[in-house]
Amino acid sequence: MDPQSIHFNDWQRLLFGNAPPEFLIEVLIRAIIIYAVLLFVIRLLGKRMSGQLSITEMAVMLTLGAIISVPMQMPERGILHGVVMLFFVLAFQRGFTWFVFKSRKVEDITQGAVSILIKDGILELEELRKLNISREQLFAILRSEEIYHLGQIKRVYQEANGNFSIYKADPVKPGYSILPKMDDRLGTDIQRPADDALLACRHCGNTIRIQSDKSCPVCGDKDWEKAVLAK
Repeated sequence: MDPQSIHFNDWQRLLFGNAPPEFLIEVLIRAIIIYAVLLFVIRLLGKRMSGQLSITEMAVMLTLGAIISVPMQMPERGILHGVVMLFFVLAFQRGFTWFVFKSRKVEDITQGAVSILIKDGILELEELRKLNISREQLFAILRSEEIYHLGQIKRVYQEANGNFSIYKADPVKPGYSILPKMDDRLGTDIQRPADDALLACRHCGNTIRIQSDKSCPVCGDKDWEKAVLAK
């Protein structure tokens, strides 16, 4: 576009672009057609596309969005090009899914693998660092599942699709409290201190009978507090 043709008070260009106002009617028709084809293609891609998306499925959805925007809005582009591209993406995704199904190594590379975040009430700190998940983010997820200290947990996995699977310990053992420290009243209402000699590491959640000036045998930290049990 010629810079001299840009005028900030040119409302015709700002609102309608270089196309005539009548093109809005054509945009509506284009949108209806492309939307119908898109729904059909997504239906053929399978039920997974409407659920929690994997990395490759998210890439496909973003690609579909980029494809449909051009034939819907640009008068110099026809609808047929967008429709052909939609079905090309459908064929590519079907072929890629078949290839992933045949190769476990390709599946691990493209889809990701299951990660253990908590094992027997102890945080897997190295795994949290790899996944860029903070302790408070994880604690918020656990609190939403009515888990208030790490002694209630046997395992926490992050699945390949990003979901969290939580398995509770049975029986429950003393553990590190994950309730917000600024809300002491809530903590005293739903949990109680365990044995006075039992301490929980504030860094990894490991519980052990030890002097508070000693290092945690799991993470090496020296920050301790009393372990708790649910009331």
